Amino acid sequence: MRKYIVLFSLACLACALAAPSAQPSRGLIVGIYDEQSSFGNPSWAFPQYERLGVEALRANLYWSEVAKRRPENARNPLDPAYEWGAYDAFVKRSAESRIKVVFSIVRTPTWAIAAREKKRGNRAPARMKDLQDFANAAAKRYSGSFRPNPEGDALPAVRFWLAWNEPNNPIFLFPQFRFIGGRYRPVSPAVYAKMCNAIWSGVHQTGLRGEKVACGVTAPRGNNSGAQPRSSLSPIPFLRGMRKAGARFDAYAHHPYYGHRTESPRTRPPLRGTAVTLANLDVLIKELTRLYGRKRVWLTEYGYQTNPPDRAFGVSFVKQARYLTQAYALARANPRVDMLLWFLVKDEARIGNGWQSGLYTSSGRRKPAWQAFRQMRK
Repeated sequence: MRKYIVLFSLACLACALAAPSAQPSRGLIVGIYDEQSSFGNPSWAFPQYERLGVEALRANLYWSEVAKRRPENARNPLDPAYEWGAYDAFVKRSAESRIKVVFSIVRTPTWAIAAREKKRGNRAPARMKDLQDFANAAAKRYSGSFRPNPEGDALPAVRFWLAWNEPNNPIFLFPQFRFIGGRYRPVSPAVYAKMCNAIWSGVHQTGLRGEKVACGVTAPRGNNSGAQPRSSLSPIPFLRGMRKAGARFDAYAHHPYYGHRTESPRTRPPLRGTAVTLANLDVLIKELTRLYGRKRVWLTEYGYQTNPPDRAFGVSFVKQARYLTQAYALARANPRVDMLLWFLVKDEARIGNGWQSGLYTSSGRRKPAWQAFRQMRK
């Protein structure tokens, strides 16, 4: 009984903390990014999204899964090489719940990777036209008027697209550096700019109105050294490299995660010039404005892990709720930010390798952050 009294008290405290930010935001899209729930347990997940007032759901559209073999007519969504089934079901269920979809095109199929490269999905395609054609086929399929069956209904529309995921991180795009002229030089921004342009042009070649493609989708920090075991680039030099290579996009996406459990959303990171969190998002926006003008900003992944169960990186349940409220208040107050997507709705069961930033524990118990998130749309 004492356990439930404590949990009830925590929930009440979270409600009180969330109350000052309860007014709805004009233009700020409040959403969730949780593939394991959205695809793995949709019958549970979508009723939760509806109760929470989720406005947008992000999902990775895995090129490597949809096109396991090379299509003969890559721009035709009905090419027999394509397998769209899981994504069709996802967009239909999202539309039923009146939730917008944000699709991130990721992972190169083995057939599209150069022979000299390892056959891993974090490699860039050998021909950017293959990526462009896939983006075009995907945008056509989810145009809002496409019918897989002539006698059936049209699939719902998807208007928000992301080009890849955290391309300044070698886990998602490799290599980041190459040894050229006696020193390590960053190569990922130029490679990614081509990928960004391929997806941007492929989507926009449908001629549909209202489609937006965000590039960047950057991780919050990097070591800026090609000599490290996990060499990576921080967001500012990566953005500059994108501009130098001629990247085109409608919005810039970023993941402004905290770096240490002692940091709140308002704590500016200690290492200047390397990390971009919510607290110093102004640094990124200033550079974005200098390079591209007043482009819009999407925050497409963000969250705070909880302790329990994550003792290394997690904060208390109450702090998670408080920080969620602060994060949305900061995003709402920034006139350039159009969306903030929380990661996750439910904790992953794995401790260590998994993430515990959900609004539910892995066993399905609500955290105080559940009510704090719900307040965002009241």
